[in-house]
Amino acid sequence: MRFAITTGLLSGMLWALALVQDAAAAEKSILVFGDSLSAAYGIAQSRGWVALLAEKLKQERPDYSVANASISGETSAGGLARIDAALARHRPAVVIVELGANDGLRGLPLGQMKANLGTIIERARKSGARVLLVGMKLPPNYGQDYTRGFESAFAEVGKRYKVALLPFLLEGFAEKPEYFQPDRIHPNEQAQPLILERVWQALRPLLR
Repeated sequence: MRFAITTGLLSGMLWALALVQDAAAAEKSILVFGDSLSAAYGIAQSRGWVALLAEKLKQERPDYSVANASISGETSAGGLARIDAALARHRPAVVIVELGANDGLRGLPLGQMKANLGTIIERARKSGARVLLVGMKLPPNYGQDYTRGFESAFAEVGKRYKVALLPFLLEGFAEKPEYFQPDRIHPNEQAQPLILERVWQALRPLLR
């Protein structure tokens, strides 16, 4: 009798473990790894585009969840310093890399930014994740050479590392002040659905 109870208990434990493993396998994580543009700076977290993405996934791709590891003010160097921990914690199937804007606003060397983004991509891919790189543009007051170099940097990195690229996160409304907070840098709540649509079009092919 004791042997039968032990065997039954073991079978139950194995069955429960299988259910947990199946559930974990069924839900895949999308890691959003960015700066204030993805951290919902100045607005409610629930109204940011990442939260809107989570809602959209529940409707269209419930096998995916979202983890937001974005930090306001983050540079590509800061992202590089914490990418390994983020990958280990979330074990994502897809990583959205939205970094570089603060490098540009601070006038940091573009060569170093490209190297940082490249290493982040390499580490994400090594972990088994697919990558979407998100590009940005700078206002013209940073000088023609720098702004052009900054914009082209994302395409160069995307091409070199053969990853999906969203060329410009704010495409379609960047010149419209009504979609920005008073600082004219951070999109307001009304802009978040527009950002989501841009990201979704680039992200959807990566959701296998």
